Formats: sequence, C-alpha cells, structure tokens
Amino acid sequence: QVQLVESGGGSVQAGGSLRLSCTASGATNNTHCMGWFRQAPGKEREAVASINTGGSSTYYTISVKGRFTISRDNAKNAVYLQMNSLKAEDTAMYYCAAVSRPLVCGTNFAIFDYWGQGTQVTVSS
Repeated sequence: QVQLVESGGGSVQAGGSLRLSCTASGATNNTHCMGWFRQAPGKEREAVASINTGGSSTYYTISVKGRFTISRDNAKNAVYLQMNSLKAEDTAMYYCAAVSRPLVCGTNFAIFDYWGQGTQVTVSS
C-alpha cells in the first residue's frame, strides 16, 4: 500500500504563489506517474497536472498552463506543484495521486490508484 501526504496549501491573494508538496510512503516502488487534481465546492474533481516516472513528460490542464509547474524528486519520493499567478478560480482542495502501473500516465482520473487526503488552497481576489 502507498500513503500520500500533501502539504503547502493555504490562503493567498490573487497573483500570489504557493508550492504544494506530496510525499509518498509505504510501497513507493509502486508509484510511477504522479499527479495533482483539485475539487472546488459543488464541482467535480478535475485534473491539474501529472508527471511520468522519470520526469521527462508532463501534462497540464489548459487553465493552468504557463502558471503551474509540476516536478518530482524520486530520491525523496516527492512530487511538487509550483503555482504562480494564482486566480480566485484556482480555489479548491488539491489532491496528490499516484499510478501503480509503469508506462501509464496522463490526466485521466481513472488511471490513478492512490490518493492523498488533500490540502486546501484559497485564493482571494
């Protein structure tokens, strides 16, 4: 089993930045592609970004391209989401997720096997 723990959320004014972190523990050899999702009140969970095992390929939802950057440090079993130029519409609970199968990656909710508990991001305008 794999446990994912997110941190770094908080409240920030529009235009500000936050850096989210997610650390995996347990059977970390089962974590390959990792991603970030978010869910705002009353809305469905949506993909934000994902990154493959080696970090060579990244995927972003169009609304965050150019503002958010996903990265990972495999030595620390960690994935990060640098969020710049934050907007009020970025307000949501942000979740870290991991895929157990190698060579599978993307932003499809269905491919992710492990999920964290989430960290809240609130952007005030």
